[in-house]
Amino acid sequence: MFDYRQLQALATVMEEQSFDRAAKRLFLTQSAISQRIRQLEESAGQLLLVRSQPLRLTSAGEQLHRHYHQVTLLQSELLKTLDNAQEKGFTKLTIGLNADTLATWFMDALQPVLEQSDILLDLRVDDQDQTHLLLRQGDVLGCISSSSKPLQGGNAVFLGISRYLALASPGFIQRYFPNGVSADTLTSAPAVEYNEKDELQDNFLSQFYPAVQTYPRHRVPSSEAFTELIRRGLAWGMAPDLQMKPLIESGAVIEIAPGQSLEVPLYWHSWNLATETGKNLTRHLISYCHQHLEQPGR
Repeated sequence: MFDYRQLQALATVMEEQSFDRAAKRLFLTQSAISQRIRQLEESAGQLLLVRSQPLRLTSAGEQLHRHYHQVTLLQSELLKTLDNAQEKGFTKLTIGLNADTLATWFMDALQPVLEQSDILLDLRVDDQDQTHLLLRQGDVLGCISSSSKPLQGGNAVFLGISRYLALASPGFIQRYFPNGVSADTLTSAPAVEYNEKDELQDNFLSQFYPAVQTYPRHRVPSSEAFTELIRRGLAWGMAPDLQMKPLIESGAVIEIAPGQSLEVPLYWHSWNLATETGKNLTRHLISYCHQHLEQPGR
């Protein structure tokens, strides 16, 4: 039987990425936090936390981290069921998602859930190809990912398709593509990427212009600034049609190669926990996405 104070210490250190901040959050000393994690490692009989920068969990640490968050959610649900007035409070939902989803439809989909329940969000933003890792590590209780494969002990539900268009301003197109888009012109035209994990521009080029090997690129880790760079005529980039619709309709941005787009399927991944909060969240996400995101054959 593991000591949940020790599991809490491990989880808090990972969330804060600091022993000192974790200690302050739990109203303990840093040495007490270190001692609890050492005791947990002794109970497990192996190393759970790699003291590197950033701090990372071992495989066993990931399992215990995930277990702690699952039990915390189940306990919160149980307390609500028992209607224990002394223990009533907010349930924290940690969710992994990409910046484009957060900037477009996610809050609309989640608003009814937040209005109906006492929930605090803890959102972890990463590339849609990387959020799966957050779930596997136990950093989040659910994630939106482009992967269709559920983790062992979890499930995956199809939400819809996010369509990405290669966009630029008319002025940018006139400057860099006066005679049309080609591998040669794309090699010298600056693109914009969200971060080092953003592969959308590479995937677009690989699919439609495989001769392009290198190209100049800005790196802008902000969804709003990313689209602003495109609007200002400083770069071309892959952006979701939902987010760019007003700019497209106004003519501020246009497709650099009409008809050439990327379709990214999105899935909701979560652990097989039979909690009302989890089931309610899943229901609302599916309902909203089936109405507002592109669906196959529709």
